[in-house]
Amino acid sequence: MKDTASFLGIPPKTLYEWRYKGDGPPSYRVGRYVRYVPAEVHAWVRSQ
Repeated sequence: MKDTASFLGIPPKTLYEWRYKGDGPPSYRVGRYVRYVPAEVHAWVRSQ
């Protein structure tokens, strides 16, 4: 989560808010953690 937020240049809280609203890059819950696939994050950035 922190790495993805850093890559996007936003605070981690913004990623949490986007995830809650259904916005932002695709994310996956693995146990108690939220994970992002780097290729999917890059594709999401290109589509914006």
